[in-house]
This record gives sequence, structure tokens and C-alpha cells, in this order.
Amino acid sequence: MSTKKYKVNLSEEEKLHLQAVLRKGKSAARKQTRAHILLKAADGVPDKDIIQALDVSASMVAKTRQRCVEEGPEAALYDRPRPGQRPKLTDRQAAHLIAIACSDAPVGHDHWTLRLLAGKVVELSYASSCSYETIRQLLKKTR
Repeated sequence: MSTKKYKVNLSEEEKLHLQAVLRKGKSAARKQTRAHILLKAADGVPDKDIIQALDVSASMVAKTRQRCVEEGPEAALYDRPRPGQRPKLTDRQAAHLIAIACSDAPVGHDHWTLRLLAGKVVELSYASSCSYETIRQLLKKTR
């Protein structure tokens, strides 16, 4: 029988914490699944049995084990922050743009369009470029 590279050893306090997470039932499904994985792994249940019992992938079990050993059981319960592009506009700039959208339309237009507002962002030097889709998403959030 092969030895596990990442063997989960939990203290009684950590086990009680994970059991409390499961008892509450108010946490995210992923968090609860990971708590189940950690408790079963700490009890010495083989990965193939954990996979079958919880209907999860082998990589999820392996990654949860690894994060528990390397970073602790609390870190293994949560997703890491995901990278993403920063917003083009600050909250203050977004508020100003919404105020502009609520004001009278420019001369020659009946109303503000998304493209006009995107052009206004560039004109005000809030961003070097801005798509109308960015404006649409911003306005959708504020309705």
C-alpha cells in the first residue's frame, strides 16, 4: 500500500470546528464538502472511498488534502482569491458618470446612449478607453 504524500492530521479542536461547520448548515456547499473531505481524510478513509461517498473529483480531494497540510484546515475550506482585471472606474468616477447619465442629453441627442457615455469617460480622462459594455454593466448594477 502506498503512503500518502499529504496526510491529514487534525487536532480535536480542529475536528470540532469542522463538525460545527457541518452542523450549522448555513455555509456554502463547497465549504461543507471540503469539511467532509478533511474529516474523512483525518479518519484514514481512502481517497477512492471519499470520492465515491461525496461524489467529488479526485483532484478536489487531493487539493483539499494538500492545502490542509500546507496552509491549515481553515485555509483548505475556502477558495483562494481569483485574479481579475481591476475596475476601470473608481466609485467616485462611477457616481459622477451615473449623475451624467441622469442629466439632460447632449445637444443633438434625445437621450444618453451607452456609446456616448463611454466617450464621456474617455473625454473626462477617467480611462484611456472604455467600451459601452462596461457602461452597461455599471448602469445595470445601480438600477
